[in-house]
Amino acid sequence: MQNITSSTSFLAPPPYRQIRARYDSETVRVYQAYRPEIADAAVAAGRFVPPFSLDRMTWIKPSFPWMMYRCGWARKSGQERVLSIRISRTGFEWALAHSCLSHAERPTYPSREAWQERRDSSPVRVQWDPERDVAGNPLSWRSIQIGLGPTAVRFYVDEWITGITDITDDVVRMRAEPDSSPMPKEKPYPLTDGLRAVIGAG
Repeated sequence: MQNITSSTSFLAPPPYRQIRARYDSETVRVYQAYRPEIADAAVAAGRFVPPFSLDRMTWIKPSFPWMMYRCGWARKSGQERVLSIRISRTGFEWALAHSCLSHAERPTYPSREAWQERRDSSPVRVQWDPERDVAGNPLSWRSIQIGLGPTAVRFYVDEWITGITDITDDVVRMRAEPDSSPMPKEKPYPLTDGLRAVIGAG
């Protein structure tokens, strides 16, 4: 995997916490990986339907390199099918605005009690993990993972999703032919100061 060209070239390291994604004026691309029966049903319906569960947290990832690390380039059990999901920017930003970081930290929360209060009332979790290069090695900056709890999952499924594409064949080709299969290009996602503060990216 070391020969695959990165999806983003950096003249200098990006900010420690920054959302990088593919997006246009209306939608943003996120990624998830599932077992075949969930992926097949979702692609056929254009939305998530059973056996997808609405009652458990589901994690969406704007970073393609991090998704490849997480699913092992579609080789991990239960993550053999990689989906590219277009969701509305309105929904994406709603999720960020209503999120809570997975861990208490200053200055986002003035106290552990303040974090616990936010956690208990928030339908969304945000976690910042080391971004990965194409070989899966950790980089010095972070990539966001967004966990949607049951309330947010229903918005995601019923309102936010505008399209679902199975990109597993592309992932397999990138893995097999790294020199001729560049990764998707991602760019910094614009955030208000308020959203940056909520997700700890200020």
